[in-house]
Amino acid sequence: MVEMLSIVGNPANGYMSKAWAYDGGPRPYPMNLVDTALYSTRWHSPIGELLLVCHEQALCGCWFGDQQGIPDWAASAQQKPDHPLLTQACAQLQAYFDGQRRDFELPLDSSGGTEFQQAVWQALTLIGYGQTTSYGQLAQALGRPRAVRALGAAVGRNPLAIFLPCHRVIGANGSLTGYTGGLARKTFLLQLEQTQGLLFS
Repeated sequence: MVEMLSIVGNPANGYMSKAWAYDGGPRPYPMNLVDTALYSTRWHSPIGELLLVCHEQALCGCWFGDQQGIPDWAASAQQKPDHPLLTQACAQLQAYFDGQRRDFELPLDSSGGTEFQQAVWQALTLIGYGQTTSYGQLAQALGRPRAVRALGAAVGRNPLAIFLPCHRVIGANGSLTGYTGGLARKTFLLQLEQTQGLLFS
């Protein structure tokens, strides 16, 4: 059983993981990814093929190759598996699946979402390795306790699977509930983190 995490604090009021932090000034990532030069690669993970997409500054997408709802701008990105950000992403994913990495150290860009979606996706970074939280707890942390349904929809549209760990969000009763990549993958990821978390502790 993974540990249920009670998120403290409001991500909308400044919580940022290392991956999200930047040194002031204008936001460094473009809001319109449709008009941005994008590069992609496909990486074969233990739970299926992943489509990874980046621009010159950050990783902006990670989806399971067979999932629904991959944006057109991601599907049409130029294939460039040797792009430094993509090679780093693949290497870090390999280490994660091998149980040698708990956190990712890459610049991430979720600016393709609405303000609310971005706040939800940012809040996902507060859920630690081997932990889970409920949709209700996440809504409380965002200061939107009545927006559970909208929050669930935003979680389902997470553009950076695994890197923004939406698989760690479960039902209030501990049930796994939905996952865009499928419940079998969600179960695998949670069990992987539970097992490796015990080894790390």
